[in-house]
Amino acid sequence: MTDRLAVKGTCQVRNDVRACREGKGLSQGALADALGVSRQTVNAIETGRYDPSLPLALRLARYFARPVEELFHDEAERCAPDPQRQ
Repeated sequence: MTDRLAVKGTCQVRNDVRACREGKGLSQGALADALGVSRQTVNAIETGRYDPSLPLALRLARYFARPVEELFHDEAERCAPDPQRQ
C-alpha cells in the first residue's frame, strides 16, 4: 500500500535562475559550461519550459550558494494538499 499526496490542480514551479545568473554577470553559455549542460537547457529552465532533474537543481543551488527550495519554489496555494482526498 502506498501513500499518495492528493494535489489540487497542477503545481507551477518558479525559479530565480535568471536573476542569479544575471547577478553574477554570467551569460547562459557560461552558466551552462559551469554546470555541464547546454545553453538551451539553461534557457529552458529560466523560461519555465523545463524543470531540471534533482541532481541538476542541486548543482544550480550549490553554484549559486542558495538552498534549492529558495532557488526553486512553487505556488504554495495551488500545490496544497486537498483535505477532502486524504
